[in-house]
Amino acid sequence: MHQVQTALSGANGVRLVSFTVDPARDTPEVLAAYSRHFQAETGKWFFLTGPTQTLQHLSRDVFTLGDVAGNLEHSTRFVLVDRTARVRGFYLTSDEDAIPRLIADAKSLLREGT
Repeated sequence: MHQVQTALSGANGVRLVSFTVDPARDTPEVLAAYSRHFQAETGKWFFLTGPTQTLQHLSRDVFTLGDVAGNLEHSTRFVLVDRTARVRGFYLTSDEDAIPRLIADAKSLLREGT
């Protein structure tokens, strides 16, 4: 995510969102420490938590990433979402070209204005 943040630095309208898969442990203070550790740009990259039911809905039903079970298993996919909340792409981080493709696709969306 830091690589994506760096590549899209200065681009208006780009938001990076990381949400916890372990809301019992990932308090706002813990997420703030993650934010500092990964040098998240304030106002651009957000670390979110919330009720388990809401996180479960987002992870499983909205982004189709899997279950929020509190077992520290994070998704290995990034999801590109446009300004109208449409999922525009999935990027498996183990694929060598995933991050460059995500960055290119995000820049393309910015040019489209969507």
